[in-house]
Amino acid sequence: MSKFGLGRGLADLQQEMGTVPDISALTGAGRVVVKQIPLVQIGANPDQPRKTFSDTELSELAASIKEKGVLQPILLRSVSDRPYLYEIVAGERRYRASKLAGLTEIPALVKTLTTENAMEIALIENVQRENLNAIEESDAYRNLMEKCGYELADVARLIGKSDSYIRNIMRLDTLPNDVKDMVKRGEISASHARAIAVAENPTELAQKIINDKMSVADTERMVKNSSRRNTGRTYTAKTIDTATVRDIESRIESALGVRVKLQEKRGGAGQIMLLFDTRTQMQELVDKLTR
Repeated sequence: MSKFGLGRGLADLQQEMGTVPDISALTGAGRVVVKQIPLVQIGANPDQPRKTFSDTELSELAASIKEKGVLQPILLRSVSDRPYLYEIVAGERRYRASKLAGLTEIPALVKTLTTENAMEIALIENVQRENLNAIEESDAYRNLMEKCGYELADVARLIGKSDSYIRNIMRLDTLPNDVKDMVKRGEISASHARAIAVAENPTELAQKIINDKMSVADTERMVKNSSRRNTGRTYTAKTIDTATVRDIESRIESALGVRVKLQEKRGGAGQIMLLFDTRTQMQELVDKLTR
């Protein structure tokens, strides 16, 4: 079964909420309705790809909201394991600006979505809006792979990019944090950063790029003549095949009586999630595990 249903239910959603966010993937066919949701009942998504928000942009949007209101609803999902009732899937910038504008409610679409679906939509909305800097984009792809068990090809198909594009962006994950900060601040470009990601001394080279105002072509020539790292953190495919994963999940489900999801991460690490539908089922599971 596909990890995500590309385009399924999307037309109805976009018709109801307008053109923003411009989402390319959505699973489930349940109808969504615009509601006025109190801001105090809403929380941010911890897996939101975009981590930085411009104070100037938020202030400008807040001023617009004060004058015209929120013109397009945000997308929420109901949650039960958080200190709030709804979690933002798309539209955190509008949510933040609404709080800044002094609003107490915001128009929203509430949709039943899995964690994986919410991560997909949040990633797609930000990538298509070009809201993410290169480091946030790299982190978002790796987060989707590690938390949802996706392969690089899955992410490429999800966002409509080539495998090589995803791989090149994710090379930035190997950079030291000080160089990543330079990219976030716009001191060096993502192209500069990708060029020095394979070098033995990326921090030193990044500073030289800034001081000498080097072009990307000059940077690539410099790296070509510099020392390279022998090893680096790269994405490696999972080693457990799909049939084996399903067999393991089925055996645990039979033993415990709940749904099971196995996710392997890089380097052989991973997690096994036990999914229950009611508190009674949860208690029965706890009794079995602690017996």
